[in-house]
Amino acid sequence: MASRELKDHFREQRIFFQRAIWAALGVIALSLALFARYYYLQISQHEVYKTLSDRNRMQLQSITPTRGLIYDRNGVLLADNQPTFSLTLVKERTQDLEATIAELQDILEITEDDVESFRKRMGQRRRPYESVTLKSRLTEEEIARIAVNRHRLAGVEVEAELIRYYPLGDTLAHVLGYVGRISERELKQVDPANYSGTQYYGKLGVERHYESLLHGSVGYQTVETDARGRVLRVLDRAAPTPGSDISLYLDVNLQRAAIEALDGRRGAVVAIEPSTGGILALVSTPSFDPNLFVTGIDSATYKALQDSPDIPLFNRALRGQYPPGSTVKPFLGLAGLDTETINVNTRIWDPGWYQLKNDDRKYRDWKRSGHGWVDLNASIEQSCDVFFYDMAFRMGVDNMYAYMAQFGFGEQTVYDIDEAQDGILPSREWKRAARRLPWFPGDSLNMGIGQGFMLSTPMQLATATAVLANRGKWVRPRLIKTLNESEVTDIESPPDVTLKQEWYWNYVIKAMEGVMHGRHGTARSSGKDSPYKMAGKTGTAQVIGIKQNAVYDAEAIAERHRDHALFVGFAPVDNPKIAVAVLVENGGGGSGAAAPVARKMFDAHLVGPELEPGRMQAASP
Repeated sequence: MASRELKDHFREQRIFFQRAIWAALGVIALSLALFARYYYLQISQHEVYKTLSDRNRMQLQSITPTRGLIYDRNGVLLADNQPTFSLTLVKERTQDLEATIAELQDILEITEDDVESFRKRMGQRRRPYESVTLKSRLTEEEIARIAVNRHRLAGVEVEAELIRYYPLGDTLAHVLGYVGRISERELKQVDPANYSGTQYYGKLGVERHYESLLHGSVGYQTVETDARGRVLRVLDRAAPTPGSDISLYLDVNLQRAAIEALDGRRGAVVAIEPSTGGILALVSTPSFDPNLFVTGIDSATYKALQDSPDIPLFNRALRGQYPPGSTVKPFLGLAGLDTETINVNTRIWDPGWYQLKNDDRKYRDWKRSGHGWVDLNASIEQSCDVFFYDMAFRMGVDNMYAYMAQFGFGEQTVYDIDEAQDGILPSREWKRAARRLPWFPGDSLNMGIGQGFMLSTPMQLATATAVLANRGKWVRPRLIKTLNESEVTDIESPPDVTLKQEWYWNYVIKAMEGVMHGRHGTARSSGKDSPYKMAGKTGTAQVIGIKQNAVYDAEAIAERHRDHALFVGFAPVDNPKIAVAVLVENGGGGSGAAAPVARKMFDAHLVGPELEPGRMQAASP
């Protein structure tokens, strides 16, 4: 029988004691490490982690200022701010942005255009935790759908905002312009701090030119949020400064009168108050609804506007460059008198054509049989081309250029319009640079009747007519009337047009009065039964050339190749209150298509709605 070994109790106690000591040391070491970490987090790094904690629960948000309002001269609201609700996303609060967008598309009708626009805005510079709009103008039903599913849509919010609204729609689109989503290029042009949170920016017209005034200054607020990023309370707030309110010289009633007078035809009308330079009306037809562009126009609608043969997006009043035709004759008549090329007794025989020496070409008058013996007065009243052919040839291009430039042709002279074209006022230097050819005598003849290389916009024609109405006094055309109810007056104008003899003004204006009220005036039907005296000049601008011996037949020509109809004028003659330029594209003669439009404009401004219906009918063609 083997002997059993006795237990070594002393050895067991020693092992247990050693293990207990090591365990105690381990506990102490871990406790010290925990205490050290606790000390580091709670004491050494207290401010750091307190800041990080505050950053998680507190957010600095920008507050977009309210955009300034735009009114007409009579206080009619032209551009308003309309409350609406938008669906927004904060990228930093979504676990999977693409999955969130896909889920939202299952809940709401979100188009691919909406998603594409959203991605573009996400790619622009923005602050962390700044929301980006995915869909605007939510309906009550759509808001309810989001509310029901909100618990599973992290980073998704329904935010209230003010968006631009144009209550008159297409009536003022070409003059007011519109606002749209701010682009990356535009963000680089502005103070990024002041535009933090701003989604809209002026794109055209008044909205673009006065963007800095209409926008205002951004505000900020510090808010406390929960784990989902929802605002619990506002801790601090610096209110934004609203944009300035602007009042324009525009008269909505006159604007509507111009649109009605054009009666759906392609054309433009510009009306100016000569004494102030205030633009009373600026019409381009057809037009478009600027509200379509505010929150983003869909591609199908935009393509339809772009592809329309009537190009409604094109501003004919400011950017349309047309041969001015016979509307330049009063200005050239003043030049002829002032340069002593002609005088009031100068008479020529008009057989219906004009011919240069050693040139087989005959420059035709619009009246095939001619006007017989005519002087300057009769040539303006009856729009005799031959008289102006002869005068232009003798006066020369240098004199014509010098005098026409003084009236604003060939340059943009409007104070607060950015999109206007300069037109073309040809000269020897211009032709040499543009065509690499010298100036020929025939070029002067064409320029003498507003054809050839010369191009002008309806705005330039109205501006020159206002200067003529003022007897040479320049008042720079402008849209703005008041800023925050304070009159805007510090606007510098070009030098006045001075003539050697002051009576030249009255002589030419009297001839223009004959256009409207004379026995042989080209627009006498439009001046008939008027309770006031008006001065005007009709014009017809060729669109295509006609062969030497061919007869112009409008019916045989495609509608868009027919002549443009033009008219310039002002009223009343002795104390001008309104100067007008009218263009009717492919409208034919200025006397039949453009002058009646101007008469309705004069009546609307000078007589008003009290005008008897019979008298208005008398003004019709």
